[in-house]
Amino acid sequence: MSTPLVEMDGDEMTRVVWRLIKEILIKPYVDLKTEYYDLGLVNRNETCDKVTEQAALATKRLGVAVKCATITPNRQRVEEYNLKEMWKSPNGTIRRILDGTVFRAPILAKGIKSYVQGWAKPITIARHAYGDVYNCIEDAANAGESAFIVITDKNGNELRRKLIHTFGEGGGVCQGVHNTNKSIESFAKSCFSYALSQNLPVWFGAKDTISKTYDHRFKDIFEEVYEKDFKAEFEKRGLYYLYTLIDDVVARAVRSSGGFLWVCKNYDGDVMSDMVATAYGSLGMMTSVLVSPYGVYEFEAAHGTVTRHYYKYLNGEETSTNSVATLFAWTGALKKRGELDGNLSLVGFAEKLERAAIETIEAGFMTGDLIPLFESKTVKAQKLSTEDFLKKIAEKI
Repeated sequence: MSTPLVEMDGDEMTRVVWRLIKEILIKPYVDLKTEYYDLGLVNRNETCDKVTEQAALATKRLGVAVKCATITPNRQRVEEYNLKEMWKSPNGTIRRILDGTVFRAPILAKGIKSYVQGWAKPITIARHAYGDVYNCIEDAANAGESAFIVITDKNGNELRRKLIHTFGEGGGVCQGVHNTNKSIESFAKSCFSYALSQNLPVWFGAKDTISKTYDHRFKDIFEEVYEKDFKAEFEKRGLYYLYTLIDDVVARAVRSSGGFLWVCKNYDGDVMSDMVATAYGSLGMMTSVLVSPYGVYEFEAAHGTVTRHYYKYLNGEETSTNSVATLFAWTGALKKRGELDGNLSLVGFAEKLERAAIETIEAGFMTGDLIPLFESKTVKAQKLSTEDFLKKIAEKI
């Protein structure tokens, strides 16, 4: 390696897997150069979450990052870790700063069956990575209090206000979300460009019939960008762009054979990416990359910190944690670093490491989550521990 990539460490069992992947599968073969940031919850708390912003800005500077799964604390986590406050999602902070789109696709291996039998081809999820509930402002209201949306000019003079709700007995809660035309336009361009790079049709669903201003803005901007910049090339390749309601997209997706880019707003993408990953087999078998419109890439695992396995690990019990998504975050970052630097050896190594992981599973060696999903007339599935699975991949290399 000539140029370092940004390394963002994480929490719990994925932090353990992170270290094992580097020790067993990367450092013996790669002169690894990284700019390290500890995004573990303890360090985020000690730095008042400044470390997350520093890591995102470093990603802008170096162009490529790889991120371990991290905890987004709730009230229980605040008590467990004695936190100063309930820190926001680090992914939300990073995505806000990079203003990118998250693309998630299943990692397919022979023998791992899909729960949706008709899905013969992968469905890639494109998730908007800015705004909505992840950058929301919310508050509780008491009985008799009212909540409003208030729009002011640049000097703070009120232009208009709309009543959200006047709360009766018992009070309630309210939430304000936002998005920007610029971010939505970047989202649209990223999605259509990615679809062309993968030769995929695009399906996009929102709820413009109910959200006649917010969701309708997404619909309008996507249509404008498609008509102006992408329609001709899509039609030339025999591809298409479909916009419909989100519930209709869900129904169409379940009936489909796969093979399309499913564009989702931020929250929809958060939910649907986990659904798609699980339907194809496992949350541990999905790639995830944040692509900024400025040519910046952040690779991560598309799942959480595997808390249950971490507690077993702390008790000295053997774990069998699926590390494939975390491993593919590393290989994705190494490939992109190699591509940007013209380092074909690094690209080649990352591709071979991915093939070694898939061939290890196809040969019947896997973690416990994949055992019930594996079907083969010639190969018997064998359950391996977290570390032994990675060592088995090393044998393939």
